[in-house]
Amino acid sequence: MLPSTPVYEIYAVKYAGPLISSVAMVLWNTDWEKRIERNYYLWVIRGNGETLIVDCGVAPSLAKERQIPGYINPAEVLARLGLKASQIKRVIITHVNFDHISGIELYPNATYYIQKKEFNFWIKDPIAKKPPFSRVTDPVGNAHLAELEGTERLIMIDGDQMILPGIELLLAPGHTPGLQVVAVNTAKGTAIVGSDCAHISRNYEEEIPSIFITDMVAWMKTYDKLKSKVSSIHLLFPGHDLKMATHYPEVAEGVTRLV
Repeated sequence: MLPSTPVYEIYAVKYAGPLISSVAMVLWNTDWEKRIERNYYLWVIRGNGETLIVDCGVAPSLAKERQIPGYINPAEVLARLGLKASQIKRVIITHVNFDHISGIELYPNATYYIQKKEFNFWIKDPIAKKPPFSRVTDPVGNAHLAELEGTERLIMIDGDQMILPGIELLLAPGHTPGLQVVAVNTAKGTAIVGSDCAHISRNYEEEIPSIFITDMVAWMKTYDKLKSKVSSIHLLFPGHDLKMATHYPEVAEGVTRLV
């Protein structure tokens, strides 16, 4: 008999927010006159003797430069879960926007997983230096990432790939060229840590993405792909929705258990 697939828990770690913007920023071309709040998160996946971090958060220096409201060093929030950033062994980078890559310096002993397509665009493609892209990334974090190329600490993923029993990385382009999400086997079925594949739950529910688009057609196909993979739309976790901090059990200050 084959061993059963391990079951994991997923935690949302809020390290900044709320930030206020037009609804249209997170729900494309919708409700320009209305305002919405959003938080910044990273995620922890725990189970079967493994602890993985999804995304890096923002480094203190960039948070100060950008004057990010409610910012707390992600390492300090992780410590509330009993985790030391210096001891984290695996970090999944969903995409190379500043709030997901800048904090790469906080995990000096981690191995990083990133889609090859995402790495090549942000690190090697001259188009990534154009203003629409340069404004949403962090050159310091990108430099740290680039330095890891060719080392054992950077694992390039090419498409969909299982990295551990019960944890699969899925290529999910649209928001960025090589964004990836994390499909996780949980007690409630397959959940997906989607990061900015959706900024808020309404993106999935209404099939309208945020305004930060590199390929709208690919994004719509990604939504179909993820919905066919996840056990319930309620297990599709977005990147910035306030509900992750308010509608789930709090296990530590700023940390909630999503499933």
